[in-house]
Order: sequence, then C-alpha cells, then structure tokens
Amino acid sequence: MNAKMLIEQLKNRVDLRKKITYWETIPAREARFADFPPDLHSDLVRTLKRRGIRQLYTHQTRAVKKALAGRHWVTVTPTASGKTLCYNLPVLHRILEDPSTRALYIFPTKALASDQMAELNRWIMELDRDIKGFTYDGDTSPAARQAIRQAGQIVVTNPDMLHQAILPHHTKWVKLFENLRFIVIDELHAYRGVFGSHFANVLRRLRRICRHYGSTPQFLLSSATIANPVEFAERLTEESMELVDNNGAPADEKHFVFFNPPVVNHALGIRRSSVLESRVLAAELIKNDVQTIVFARSRVRVEVLLSYLQKQLSGKVRGYRGGYLPRLRREIEQGLRSGEVRGVVSTNALELGIDIGQLQACVICGYPGTIASTWQQAGRAGRREGASITFLVASSNPLDQYVIEHPEYFLRQSPEHALVQPNNLVILVNHIKCAAYELPFEEGETFGVATTGELLDFLAEEGILHRAADRWYWMDQSFPAKEVSLRSAAQENFVIIDISQTGNHQVLGEVDRFSAPTLIHEEAIYLHEGVQYQVEKLDYEEKKAYVRQVDVDYYTDANLAVQLKVLEIEREDQTVIGHYRSMGEVTVNALATIFKKIKFGTHENIGSGPIHLPEEEMHTTAYWLTLDHPDLGAFKQEELQTGLLGLSHGMFQLAPLYLMCDPKDLGVTVQVKAIHSKKPTIFMFDKYPGGVGLSEKLFELHHSLLQIVERHIRSCSCAEGCPSCVGPAGDGGLGGKQLTLNLLGLLLQRTDGDIF
Repeated sequence: MNAKMLIEQLKNRVDLRKKITYWETIPAREARFADFPPDLHSDLVRTLKRRGIRQLYTHQTRAVKKALAGRHWVTVTPTASGKTLCYNLPVLHRILEDPSTRALYIFPTKALASDQMAELNRWIMELDRDIKGFTYDGDTSPAARQAIRQAGQIVVTNPDMLHQAILPHHTKWVKLFENLRFIVIDELHAYRGVFGSHFANVLRRLRRICRHYGSTPQFLLSSATIANPVEFAERLTEESMELVDNNGAPADEKHFVFFNPPVVNHALGIRRSSVLESRVLAAELIKNDVQTIVFARSRVRVEVLLSYLQKQLSGKVRGYRGGYLPRLRREIEQGLRSGEVRGVVSTNALELGIDIGQLQACVICGYPGTIASTWQQAGRAGRREGASITFLVASSNPLDQYVIEHPEYFLRQSPEHALVQPNNLVILVNHIKCAAYELPFEEGETFGVATTGELLDFLAEEGILHRAADRWYWMDQSFPAKEVSLRSAAQENFVIIDISQTGNHQVLGEVDRFSAPTLIHEEAIYLHEGVQYQVEKLDYEEKKAYVRQVDVDYYTDANLAVQLKVLEIEREDQTVIGHYRSMGEVTVNALATIFKKIKFGTHENIGSGPIHLPEEEMHTTAYWLTLDHPDLGAFKQEELQTGLLGLSHGMFQLAPLYLMCDPKDLGVTVQVKAIHSKKPTIFMFDKYPGGVGLSEKLFELHHSLLQIVERHIRSCSCAEGCPSCVGPAGDGGLGGKQLTLNLLGLLLQRTDGDIF
C-alpha cells in the first residue's frame, strides 16, 4: 500500500482519532527558482544542465553569489532543500579557476562526512577535471593520509579528526593551510552545548594556525532552523556572518500528527506507555510496507522498542544509535537505502542529514526536547517524493504533555536558541594546552578571552608550559589533544566488552563517564541491537564493563542521589516579594544508589538491588529559586516538601521549551532547608563540568518558566497530581497538585496583587 492511501485510512480510523489531539497537514510547496550567478564557471553550468538543472533554487543562487563575493554566510533552510549545492558550487568554482585552492569540509559525524564525500565524488566525475577530494577520518589508511596531505584540494573530515589528527600535526599540512580558502561547516545546529563549546575552541585553534601560514579562509555554514543562526554562527566562528534563508526548494505534502496515549488510571493520571503506543504505530506502518524510522530519546528506549518490533517483524527492523561500531552502522545505512531494511529504530544519531533513502513515515517516541530536533527528525521522512507522515507520540512527562496539548506552541513558535559556552574554564584551558602544543603563544595574543596571558602564566607555574622572553612553549611530555574529548567536558568513556564466548571477547560499544553508574553498574541489563547483556563486572579504574548475553524479561533503571553545595553567587535578583532567583558556581555530588528491574510489556517494577560505586563530584553552574514568603509558615514540613518536588518536576521538565537542550543536559535537586541560606530552594544545574550556559539562560527566563509551569499544572486533567504535571506518586505526585499550585500562587504574586 502506498503511503498516501495508508495516511487517508489512518485519518479515518475511529480508534486512532480518540488518541490524536491535532492533525496538521502541511501542503505541498512549489519550487522558486533563480538564474545561475552570471560569473559561475562555465564547466559547472554545463554539468548542472546535464543533470537537468536549468535554474537553481532561490536560496542556492543567493548563497553562491555571496560566497563568490567573499562573504561569510550561514544558510538556514529545511531538510532536503539542496544546501549541499550552496557550498559545493563556489568551492568547485574557485578550484576550477585556481587549482591551488584548498577547502576544508567539517561534518559533525563520520557517517555524514562519508555520505557527503560520495556526492562530491559524483560532481568531480561529471566535471571530468582533475579535482582531488578525500575523506580524512579514523578509517583512512596511513598511505592515503600522506597523499591527502600533499594533494587534497577538498579535505572532508569531522571535528574529532581536526582536533586530534590535523591541527596538532599542521606541519604535515602546509599546502592545505597556506592555500585554505574555504571552511565549510554543515549541520551547524549540531554544535550546541558541550560539543559546540569544544568545537568553538577547535575553530579558534584552526584560525590561529591559518594566520600562522598566512591564509584567511571564508566560512560557509549551513544549519537546520534555529532561532539565532547568525548570532550562533558568529559565536562559533568569531566572524561576521550574513544570513541566507530565502528557501526556494519544493516539498511534497506532509502530515504531522500529535498523538497522546490514553489515560489508563484516571485517579493517578497515568497514561499508556509511549513506547508501547509507538510500537503499535510503527508495526502497522511497516506491515503495510511503508518504510519507517522510529526515534527514541535514549539508548534503553531504542533497544526496548527494537526488541518488541523484531519479535513482530522478524528481520525487517534494525536499531541504530551511538555506541554501535562503525561497520554495523554503515551496513544499516546501506540496508535503508536499498529498501532491504523496512524499519529502523534510532536515537538522534540519524537526525542529521545522512542519506538513508526514501523513508515515508516517522514515529517519534517522546518529544525530542526541542522544536528544531523534532523538525529534523520529522524531515527524515518524505525527503524524495510523495506524501509522508510523522507521529509525535507523547510520554507522560510534563514537557511532552505541554507540547501535545498545545500544538500551536510547537507549530507557531520559532525554534529555540542554540547555546554554547566556549569560555567554560575547563574546556578553554584544555584547548589552550592543545593550541600551545601546536604553536607557541606570543605576548599579547588572545585566545577568545582577555585573560589568556593569566591562563598561560598559570600553566607555566604548573610546569605544563615554559615562558621564555615573550613566548610560552609546550613543555609537558603528553599529547594534549588525546586527553580532550569533544563530546564531553570530561574525558574517559567506559568500554563495554562482551565475554559471552570464551576466548572471543568483543567490544560492543561505549558510554560516557557520567552515564556509567546508571547504565553499566554490576547486574545492569545493557541492551544492544535488541539483545540483552548483563553486566558481570564493572572495572571502574580501567573503565571497562564486562557483559554476558542473557535472556530475561526485564531491563534495569537506576536511581541517583544528588547533593549540591553553593560555592559562589554570581547573579541574584531579590526584587520580587516572596522569592528570589540566583545563579552561580556549585559542586554536585552524585551517587548511584539502587536499580530497579522493569518488566518488558507491562513496565512494572519486579525487583531491585543496591549499586556499589564511588561518588562522582562535579564543579558546575546552577540557577536556583529560593522561597522567602511570610505565608510559608502555613505549610507543614511534608506539604512544603511535596509542593517543592511538584514545582521542581514541572520546572525541570518544561525548561527545555526555552533551552535548545535535552532534558538530560540539566539536573535538578530540592533542599527544603538549603545549606547556604537555610531556606526552601530548588536548584537546576548544568550537567557538565564548568557549565555550558544553560543556568544563565534559566536565570533570565525565570518568570516565564514559572508562568508556563503554573498554566500547565492548572490545565492538567488529573484530579490530585500525576506524572504529567507534578511528578509520580511519592515525589510531587498524588495529592501534590494543589500544594504545588498554592506555592506558585505565592511566587507569582506582584506587590500589587496582580499575577505575572
């Protein structure tokens, strides 16, 4: 059955209509064209015409014109709108004019770099000119690396390779850096949070090396829709940017369905699991031969969904997520392109623009946390031709319920701001070390901050650098880039090793240090490609988890106990009666305490056990709300605690409405009597050492966040509190709704009695 027929059938199904809160039909969009730029190289014009392209889309023409005029730009258009031509045409034009021209293409993942290199090779073949384009990543052979360094006119790589293999060895890349005209950065929106903060510093190092070799490259950036593309691009590159957003690409009809699982316990407000509902929808689509992608928010959810679907649709469905080894990921991508794989269950690893064929449907299990990510995921379906459908299946958490019950917020609101904090001290110092290894620092040279000299002196005192006259030289024996992971503020991933077969141990994947205590503690069930593995031993010192394949009917979920101490208050506002907001530096101590065994199918708790792991300490930034109202005395101690938990649950879950972050980028904890002030306090903190700017943004959004939490809790259909508004029973849940609203009533009063 074709997708359009199935969409019409689904639209008229009575059993589905009860669960659909809104059905948005996005009409097909006609293409808008513009003539080729008059000075575009004639070989490129001939090749375009041979491909059947007589005109470019409006945004492509504008981007090419600006690039040929020497401008830095960022282009922002939807998925599958032909952004690749925006940068390929000007780069190829310059190389055809001057073969000494070099270009560096940076993609956030190896898979995307490989995909884009294939497209670039098609261009080079059709042009029939001696243009040398190469991928330079961890899979490139030593012999090929030498040839690429000498002859590569277009070098396609990823941030990690640039950081660890190209910049530290720039003396082997003299031809590239002396003649570098273009730096192309695709999928710009992917560089937010910790990854983006690292990447901004990698670009500082790159520009520093370019200056050393006398080149001033032009930046060509492309992004999915975000609220602040120019500001964000300028923060990353430290160059003045121009915006190209006059999208002229056509699109076929798209259907976006807001799907809310039914309430199964009205008293507690508990809904049927989003995982189970997503399984039913995906199975129906795939059974009707509609190629489908299912997105889930976590590795565990991916593997649980995959287990369910593989039992129903043997062989037709694969999993895809970070932690899978590269060869397996390439195999799955090829299966999707060929049509052999009819369904794939993925984390946001497939959110980026890898060509994975003509998917017609998308099921998003749980709101991804941002409008931008949701549209990116939905954009994976309908990239070629024909109608496509996306189901956004809500979980019970407040963020999901807010979006599903307020579709106008999602459909009419501009996407979120992308945030980075390149001057995070932990990240900045690490990259100053890397930069000093690459080239000595000169007196008066700044590396993004005015205090660069002080940081260099500090590193000299530590014996890492040596100061001689007006220069600082690298002195340490280590190779600093190897010690710095771009994907986390702290290095040290844990490797997962399968010991199921004696004498044949295999690496399955890896997890980051801060996830390790909850995902791979001893007795945890680690899920990989739908297969269950039990953690037999966690070697915490060596950062290795040894797992053995098992067949059990449950998975595990762990609890984390958090203690927080305020170190320094950087900003504070006490102008509102009854409460005040603060922001500053804190230490967070986290201890994994117990794990629960969750039964497949019913998701009931069937057992638990202790976790024996050392406490993790992190220095980060936090925003906090302190209650200081004379009427708080009317609350009993346990009522106050329930109200605080309910309020903290709502704030934590709804904060991503304003921040371009995943909920797991934030942590939250409640202190009925805060250590530093002795007053009831809710803390929300960046879950990265040093912080990445989320707390500062929350401080600014304080009042808006309280308002939206109050509106959401008030509009929730439950009677006394539920997971969708104030949390599960035992936290702010059952009985906590009115107590939370009473607290909000105190907080949202102006001095004149009006509500904010």
